[in-house]
Amino acid sequence: MIRHLRTIVDLSRAEIEALLELARLIKRLGLPESYARVTRGKTLGMLFQKPSTRTRVSFEVGMVQLGGSAIFLTEDSLQLKRGETIADTAAVLSRYLDLIVLRTRDHGFLVTFAEHASIPVINGLTDQYHPCQILSDLLTIQEKFGGLRGIKLTYLGDGNNIAHSWLLGAAQLGLRLTVASPAGYEPEASIVAQALELARETKAQIEITHDPIAAVQDADILYTDVWVSMGMEETRQGGCSAFHPYQINGALLARTGKPTKVMHCLPAHRGEEITDDVLDSSASIVFDQAENRLHLQKALVTQMLVWAAERA
Repeated sequence: MIRHLRTIVDLSRAEIEALLELARLIKRLGLPESYARVTRGKTLGMLFQKPSTRTRVSFEVGMVQLGGSAIFLTEDSLQLKRGETIADTAAVLSRYLDLIVLRTRDHGFLVTFAEHASIPVINGLTDQYHPCQILSDLLTIQEKFGGLRGIKLTYLGDGNNIAHSWLLGAAQLGLRLTVASPAGYEPEASIVAQALELARETKAQIEITHDPIAAVQDADILYTDVWVSMGMEETRQGGCSAFHPYQINGALLARTGKPTKVMHCLPAHRGEEITDDVLDSSASIVFDQAENRLHLQKALVTQMLVWAAERA
C-alpha cells in the first residue's frame, strides 16, 4: 500500500520521531549514502494551485540537494483546466514522477488524487491542513528547547489549517496545546473532536478557548498565523477587528510570565497578527522555522521514497 501524507496522523508517533531524527541528521551531516541511493535520480512533481514561497523553494531546492530533480506544475499548465479528471491526472503523473507534492485549496482534491496515484502524495497545504509546516516546527522546537516533553504551545488567531494541523500533531505526540480564537473563528469542530479523541490515548493536553490572556499564561511558545488565509479574503473582509486582542505584541508576550519564544509560519502581515518589535526580537525563532522547512522536507521526501522502494 502506497504511503501518503494527507494529514499528520498518517504518521505514527514513532514515525514522526524518526523523521525528526533523520531531519536533524541531514541538517548536521548531510544525507547518509545509504539513503542517497534511494533519492538520487528521482523526480519530484509539485502541483500548486496556490502561491508559495517557502513550500515551493524548500521542496525544489531540497530535491536537488538530494540528488534528484523537481518539476513545478500549475493547474493552468495541465489538462485539468480543460476537464481531465483528477483520477486520470493522478494515474498519468504517476507514470512519469516518483512522488508529488500538492498545494491546493480543496482537501478533497488531494484525497482523490492520492486514491488514484501509484506514487507517494505529500500535502504541501490545503485549506484544512498543513502537515509539513507542523513537522518542521517540531524540529525547530526540539532544537530550541532540547526536546518536546513538557513544552506548552499557545496558538493565537484563526482556527485555520495551521491550527488544525497543530491540534492533530500535538494530540498524536502527547503535547500541551492551547488554541485561542475569536468566537466564530474557532477550529472545525470535527477536527477538534478528532484531536481530543487522540489525546485520550496519548495523554496530550488540548484546550480551546476564546481568552487570549489566559491562553498565554505559562506558555513556552506563542504561535500565530495571518488572520485572513489565502482564498478567504472576501469572506473575511471587515472581520479582522475580532482578532485584535489576539495580536502577539510586547504586552501579550509579557503575560506569559517566562522567557517565551515566538513562532509564525509566514508570510507575516506585520502590524496585524504580530508586531515588528516582537517578530524582529530575540524571542522570535520565525526564520529558523522557515529554514527548517528545507531540512524536514528533505527527510520527508527521503522517507517516502524509502517506503515506496520497500513496497516495490
